[in-house]
Amino acid sequence: MRVAGQGEPGVGKAPPGDLYLRVRFAKHPDFRVEGYDLYHDLDLAPWEGVLGASIAVPTLEGKVNIKIPPGTSAGSKLRVRGRGLKSKDGAGDLIVMARVQVPKSVSATEKNCGKSWRANPHSPA
Repeated sequence: MRVAGQGEPGVGKAPPGDLYLRVRFAKHPDFRVEGYDLYHDLDLAPWEGVLGASIAVPTLEGKVNIKIPPGTSAGSKLRVRGRGLKSKDGAGDLIVMARVQVPKSVSATEKNCGKSWRANPHSPA
């Protein structure tokens, strides 16, 4: 970016030169931007993806609760309309990307539940 006349004074009685600024944008910790849409990666526990949940997600104006529908799998996109970047025509959307996370350790009860589900995945719990 060039700012005319705001640099160092010239030699002798020459007027100040131009000031050149290099601007770099830092990555946001919660969002990535595509056009006017914001994307947020949301980590879900396996049971939240299977059973559904209500979870608070960040927006530029603060947190908002969204419903995670039952059966949400990794890579699913959930749209929150009008919560993206503002534009002269309105605002973009917030796109929440589901990432199902598997816990590093599970209890014996959780293991048994998983084994039961694996044996008959279409029966109710």
